[in-house]
Amino acid sequence: MRLWMHWISNCWSRERSANGLPLTHFPSPHLMMDFMKMMQQAQQMQGKLAELQDELAKRTVSGSAGGGMVTVEADGKGTVKRIKIDPTLVTGGDIELLEDLVTVAVGDAQQRAAALAQEEMARLAGGLGIPGLKLPFM
Repeated sequence: MRLWMHWISNCWSRERSANGLPLTHFPSPHLMMDFMKMMQQAQQMQGKLAELQDELAKRTVSGSAGGGMVTVEADGKGTVKRIKIDPTLVTGGDIELLEDLVTVAVGDAQQRAAALAQEEMARLAGGLGIPGLKLPFM
């Protein structure tokens, strides 16, 4: 909040009268135009982020473990949709191995989903042309 207030105070005209009071109580037109442009870009970003979330939910990534003996499909958000297990793992009776392979395959699918989301977010942020924009996941 303090940073926001500092920014707002810097928008006010720097022209002062002899007694030190501002000559005007309104932000300079140039700074207001910059602020309006920034707000429009933020609205564009919000709309594009919503579109991207919908797109990621429709995309599919796969992760696997044990040379493909366990395969996990997840959506672009990382939600697991399906797990396929090679029947030989079930008949083998080694439950711990099966549990480990499922855990690794799920982690692999979620990592791929996160990488896909990061790639798409970077593409989105780069297309907006907002100088100095650095999102935390990039």
